[in-house]
Amino acid sequence: MDSHAFVMHRSALAGVQAVAARSGRAFSRHTHDQFGIGVMRQGEQVSHSGRGQVRAGPGHVITVNPGEVHDGAPVGGERAWQMLYLDPEVVAHAAAELRADGRSYEFEHPAQDRPGLARDVLALYSHATAHAPPLACDALLLRILAQARSPDAARLRNEYLIGAPDAIRHARALIDDDPAAGLSLADLAAACGLSRYQALRAFARATGLTPHAYQMQRRLLLARSLIRRGYTLADAAAAGGFADQSHMTRLFTRTYGVSPRRYALAAG
Repeated sequence: MDSHAFVMHRSALAGVQAVAARSGRAFSRHTHDQFGIGVMRQGEQVSHSGRGQVRAGPGHVITVNPGEVHDGAPVGGERAWQMLYLDPEVVAHAAAELRADGRSYEFEHPAQDRPGLARDVLALYSHATAHAPPLACDALLLRILAQARSPDAARLRNEYLIGAPDAIRHARALIDDDPAAGLSLADLAAACGLSRYQALRAFARATGLTPHAYQMQRRLLLARSLIRRGYTLADAAAAGGFADQSHMTRLFTRTYGVSPRRYALAAG
């Protein structure tokens, strides 16, 4: 790999993507529509997360929940990591096997020093990319999710919802329902019943992102979904509300470290 390289390996597991990365870049705040769990292989990074600022070093397990705002910056040079991204449906199905509520399943902590869990994650990564028998992959996935889940997931989710003002939920819903829509701050303020300035501050406080940044994240997530479903890049860009394909490509690559074309090849 060069000083900034993301390799998306084909995965034998439906609804699971495998990414190996090495980078010295700092990534701005963004979200994913999937669960992510992986292992730092080399170097260290600090990142904002749903639990505040965290630091991960070699061998640490790193996780992210769908919709969780996070970023990442290297400490003292580049770092390398391997990551598995799980579609929510995959986690919900496994949670049912674990007798847990898939809708409230959450990874417990964004950075943990847990050698046993790290070994299992790396083993699943190896199995998924080597097309190992399904039985071995399924057993590992269940064991990983059982170890990594938060016992307080439902409480944490309820606290988050309680902490988000009703007015901001209306503004978020406007964006979530149609990420490609050409909304203005005045539109969001009207939905909130607040002034534009009040809406801007309240939205950023509740979500960790400005309304525009949040909308861009939702557009990128929509584009990712469309690409996985076989849309051409031009059609995904148009349906996602981007000015053109190059606009989508710039933001996509800056956010995820891989171009939409390479993402499409790995997801196909």
